[in-house]
Amino acid sequence: MIPSLTYDAASDKAREECGVFAVRDVDDASVLVALGLHALQHRGQEACGITSYDGLGFHSERRLGLVGDNFTDPETLAGLKGRMAIGHNRYSTSGSGALRNVQPLYADVRGGGVAVAHNGNLTNARALREELVASGAIFQSTSDTEVIIQLAARSRKTNSAERLLQALRQIEGAFALVALTNDKLIGARDPLGIRPLVMGQLDDGVIFASETCALDMIGARFIREVEPGEAVIVSDNGIESRRYAPAEPARTCAFEYIYFARPDSVISGRSVYEARKRMGIRLAQECPADIDVVVPVPDSGMTSALGYATEIGKPFDLGIIRSHFVGRTFIQPTQAKRDLSVRRKHSANAAALKGKRVLLVDDSIVRGTTSKKIVRMVREAGAKEVHFRSACPAITHPDFYGIDMPMREELMAASHDSERMREMLDCDSLGFLSVDGLYWAVCQEARNDAAPQLADHYFTGEYPTRLIDRDRAIAAKEQQLSFLVDA
Repeated sequence: MIPSLTYDAASDKAREECGVFAVRDVDDASVLVALGLHALQHRGQEACGITSYDGLGFHSERRLGLVGDNFTDPETLAGLKGRMAIGHNRYSTSGSGALRNVQPLYADVRGGGVAVAHNGNLTNARALREELVASGAIFQSTSDTEVIIQLAARSRKTNSAERLLQALRQIEGAFALVALTNDKLIGARDPLGIRPLVMGQLDDGVIFASETCALDMIGARFIREVEPGEAVIVSDNGIESRRYAPAEPARTCAFEYIYFARPDSVISGRSVYEARKRMGIRLAQECPADIDVVVPVPDSGMTSALGYATEIGKPFDLGIIRSHFVGRTFIQPTQAKRDLSVRRKHSANAAALKGKRVLLVDDSIVRGTTSKKIVRMVREAGAKEVHFRSACPAITHPDFYGIDMPMREELMAASHDSERMREMLDCDSLGFLSVDGLYWAVCQEARNDAAPQLADHYFTGEYPTRLIDRDRAIAAKEQQLSFLVDA
C-alpha cells in the first residue's frame, strides 16, 4: 500500500504496513480468517477487513480498529457467508485513515467480482495511476492496491486469473497479495520475495498467510512459501502454480527478522526467534561492555537481549516494564504530550536497575527520540551506568517498500557518527550489530555482495528494485510517497 505515511513518533519504530490471510474450501471461512488476522494483529492495528464469497455473491465488512473489537460478534461473522474468504490488517498512520482505504478492496469487473488484499508498496504505483487516470480510470481510494484492481479490470484477458497475472507483470516493488474471484483464490508474491507469504492446508482447505504463526493459530499445516514471482491459483480444478516473473533468489526484508514478524514464525525456513537470539549473541561479541545486568527494551528487544546475556554470562532482567493497554498515543497535539507517551508505555523497574551497570538492548534505533528517553528513565531509576546496544545495523536509508519510516535526514545514523549518537542518547557506550553480524545471525553465511540474500537497503543503501515513483518525484530529496492525503 502507498498511503500518506506519518512516522510513529511515540514509539520511534519502523512499522510494517499490514498482514493478509485467506482461506478456500473450508466451512465458516470468515471465522478462520478472523482468527488468522488476530494472529497477525501485530502487523496492523488501525483497521481490518474480511471479504467472503458464498457461490452467489460477495460479502464484505471493513472496519476501523482491532480484529477482536470487530470480528468476534457471531452476527457479523454470520453475514460473511461462504467457504472462501480473504482478510487484511492495516497498520495505523495519522493520515490515510479513511474507511475507503481499508482492505480488502472490491470491484465488479468483466466476468465477475474481484477482491484484493495487499501488503507492501508498489514503487511504480504513482506512474501507473497517472496513466490510468489519463485514460479515464476513476479511483475511489488512495491505496495502490486499487491500482492493481484497475489494471486487472482493463485487461483484455477473459479469465479472472489471467487478468490478475497481467496486472502483476506491470507492477514493481514489494508485495504479498491475496485475491478472491467468483471461482478462485489467488496468492502472489513480488518477484524478489521481499514481503513474505506462506501456504498452508487445513483438511481439504488451502490457506495463505503473511506468517506461519497465523497457520498455527487455526491448526493448519504449513505446506510451503509462495515463491518470489509466483502466483498460486486455487480453484475447483485444484492448485496451479503460475510464474508471472522470472525466478530469482528471494531477498526477504531484513526487518521481518529484526522486528516485524512474530518470534514464533518461520520465514524462508529460518526461525525468527533463533535469528533474533543469534543477533544478540553476535552483538555481544562485536560490542562487549563491562556491565552487571542485561535489560531488554520491551517487547522487541527481548530475544536479542537474552542472546546477549547468555553469551556474556550476565543476568538477564526486566528492568523496563511495558504496558500493553496504552492504545494509540502518537497523534498528540503537543510535544509535551508526545513525551509523556514513553512513560505511559514504559516504566522503569528500579529494583532491577538501582546501583547497577545496565546494558539496554533494543531491536533498532531509528530517530533515537524514544531511546534517549528510555536511557534517561533508567538513569533516574538509579542505574550507575547505562550502555545501549542495537540488535541491528545502523539505519542510514529510508524504505520505499511499505515500511513507515522517517525520511533520511531524520534517521539518526544517517547524519551522525557513533560518538555523536552516544552523546545525543546520553549513554555511557553505544554499539550496533554489523551488517556481517546480521547475515551471520539470519542467514548463517556471509553476505553475497553480488546478490544479497536480504533486502538490506536500510543499512547499505542498495535498493533491490527500481524506485520509479521516487525518481520521478519533483522533490530532489528522498521522501515517502503518497497519492492524496485524507483529512
